[in-house]
Amino acid sequence: MNSITIYQPTAGPVAEKLLEIEAIKLNYKHPFTWSSGWKSPIYCDNRLSLSYPAIRTYIKEALAKAISQNFGEADYVAGVATAGIPQGALVADLLDLPYVYVRPKPKEHGLGNQIEGKIEKGKKVVLVEDLISTGGSSLKAAQALADAGVKVIGMVAIFTYGFEVAEQNFTAAKIPLVCLSDFNALLNAAVQMKYLDEKQLIHVKSWRLDPANWK
Repeated sequence: MNSITIYQPTAGPVAEKLLEIEAIKLNYKHPFTWSSGWKSPIYCDNRLSLSYPAIRTYIKEALAKAISQNFGEADYVAGVATAGIPQGALVADLLDLPYVYVRPKPKEHGLGNQIEGKIEKGKKVVLVEDLISTGGSSLKAAQALADAGVKVIGMVAIFTYGFEVAEQNFTAAKIPLVCLSDFNALLNAAVQMKYLDEKQLIHVKSWRLDPANWK
């Protein structure tokens, strides 16, 4: 069984909604530059969904359902800083579960917290993230929780690019991930909504095969 699964009821609808509000942008002629230096025909900023109440509610409810169906024994919800913080808080409120969030590293002042909020050792927690590329930062948050003595039983996210390295990383960490939508659903929606034609689709598909060297 794969460590990363797609929550099929929402794969197409979430991709369509993110394209509609331009939370996901496609530009194969003038690629975006990621912080890693990669050139990409896709840029994803799911935080924009927070500004659209109907879409915000849809995503919140979908994440909550994904948690209930896959990680129903969770005692806590934890958001991954920064984009996972608001999504996690919305979901925790809907599920009526305690909430914490995890910083990339401990604060350099005050109490030096990396985990903000009260969490008890031995409890089960599910992480909420907005976007998965390689999974590196998300899994660092999971490790911080494990180091604090809680059991990370899984993670949910809005979107994944579907990189093989992410699958490898989540498998190595033994943490299952459920995503509302992914790269394949996005491309299907983009063609149906006429953001891409068949020729452009082939070009964009080639990006995921070797994103570091794509042109």
